[in-house]
Amino acid sequence: MALKIAKTQWRDVVLVCRKCTKKLDGKGFGPDGDKTLKKALRKYLKAGKGKKAELVVKETDCFDVCPKHAVVANNTARPKALLIVPAGADLFEVKARLGLDDDRRLKPSFKVVGEG
Repeated sequence: MALKIAKTQWRDVVLVCRKCTKKLDGKGFGPDGDKTLKKALRKYLKAGKGKKAELVVKETDCFDVCPKHAVVANNTARPKALLIVPAGADLFEVKARLGLDDDRRLKPSFKVVGEG
């Protein structure tokens, strides 16, 4: 059988540890703390599913880091950096630490009146 290529529109792929998620009973993230990291990131980042999405969040097998009360995540564009995300972490900071650019500013820019 010949090798084939399935084309995607993926710009970023975030992998989230399935085993860590299970240890937290599938909760701990989002505004109410009632979502998994995968679901919270999907909603926050407006990530899609399937080959036509630009950003996808997928669960994967264990990264063999196994932190307590946290989940390991990774942006596949940066394979040397595994992010350990504690339960209840701010999703804005998670996005920034994963190196995802969704056109949101990290800090509001202020303009001083009278300065050009």
